[in-house]
Amino acid sequence: MTTVSGPGPFPGVEPLAAQQAVLDHLVDVPYGVDGLPFLVQLPQRGAGSDPVGRTACLLDELATELGPHGWKLADRPGADQRRAAVALRDDLTALSIAAHGYTGRLTVGVLGPWSLAAQLYLARGDRVLTDPGAVRDVAASLASGLAQHLAELRTQVPGLGDVVVQLDEPLLGQVAAGVLPTFSGYSRIPAVSGPELVEGLQPVLDAVHGAGASSTVHVGPAWVGVAPAVLAGAQGVGLDVGAWDERTWETVARAVERGLTFWAGLPRARVSQCAGPEVGTVADALTVPWKRVGLPLARLADVVVTTPAAPLATGVQAARDVLGTLVRVAEVVAERSDA
Repeated sequence: MTTVSGPGPFPGVEPLAAQQAVLDHLVDVPYGVDGLPFLVQLPQRGAGSDPVGRTACLLDELATELGPHGWKLADRPGADQRRAAVALRDDLTALSIAAHGYTGRLTVGVLGPWSLAAQLYLARGDRVLTDPGAVRDVAASLASGLAQHLAELRTQVPGLGDVVVQLDEPLLGQVAAGVLPTFSGYSRIPAVSGPELVEGLQPVLDAVHGAGASSTVHVGPAWVGVAPAVLAGAQGVGLDVGAWDERTWETVARAVERGLTFWAGLPRARVSQCAGPEVGTVADALTVPWKRVGLPLARLADVVVTTPAAPLATGVQAARDVLGTLVRVAEVVAERSDA
């Protein structure tokens, strides 16, 4: 069955209402579609609920705080880190209430080690990415903290089935290309080699698997991030797709042929005043190049249909509409997999 899920970020500031909305749309789905609810993230709450702060508060034995240019490592835990931890705890509490009695699967999104290192600063210096030793420390700390987070998640929702951890790596391509600016902005941070990218991802993925969870690495629109994710041991890869790009789809085909689950970040549906959301057009962004690159239609049943890792919409009702449309897109994809 074709699976449908979402990216995690959700509009609003009320975690219980947001989590209930997600479960409403992704638990009771049409025949042929498998819903995969997600733990909501509410960036509109402010600092600590943003992707960097939310992931940084998971770091084990590494303190963080807000600096002039964003989150940075700190000498000791402070109010910023506590605020982020409280927000995450509130989200888990909301999940435990909304998902009471739920025994299905759930996906949890966090920044991957490279995108975190690219946006987190040293206590007294440039980005963590500029210090290979600090990168290794952050990756190891994230691995340990993520394992603890998964244990707490299962405590909050005892009957939960498989948990899929989505490592969001939207900057992996830029890290590999060496285009990220230094703190001063006058130079670029040197490119990180492929073997180093794999080495940075491995401890986090190993911790996820060791905690009994599944894994996927979402690399945004940059196909160059797929190979390191595959070699590091990810069980799935996510990629934002749109217009036909031969190299992108050849990369997708190689990953699918190796047995990985493909998470397709599809463009948002255009809405016609007469016909409503153009779900067929959105489904085409996946199924047409899928056929063109020579992948069997039956394998579309293994795809996870989702959207790019950005807030679903600017309002809760609009976000509900996006989730509803995604379910309909997944239904179309599932029908085409039977063709």
